[in-house]
Amino acid sequence: MNELITFEDFSKVDLRIGTIIKVNDFPEARKPAYQLTIDFGDLGVKKTSAQITTLYRKDDLLEKQIVAVVNFPKKQIAKFMSECLVVGAVKAKDVMLLNPEHKVKNGTPVL
Repeated sequence: MNELITFEDFSKVDLRIGTIIKVNDFPEARKPAYQLTIDFGDLGVKKTSAQITTLYRKDDLLEKQIVAVVNFPKKQIAKFMSECLVVGAVKAKDVMLLNPEHKVKNGTPVL
């Protein structure tokens, strides 16, 4: 377990539901990754990269709802600017995306 945090610390993390609307290969990444474009409803569209190529094909990701942190500062990855961070469970270095069981409105907060 990592260091204990307070509820106030956790409340600063803005987790939201978004729908992947575009997936591109990301050959410039050091490890195999996709570039994702995600619709967060009223929060707008954000881009990120994700090392999820071993478990997901591009076609499987389109229209998939995911959970992401939307209030990190932008981060330069190669020639790409990441604007959010998708959330997943890691098993043997493979990332499985977290997603709602039922379709919800894009931008819905995760508590």
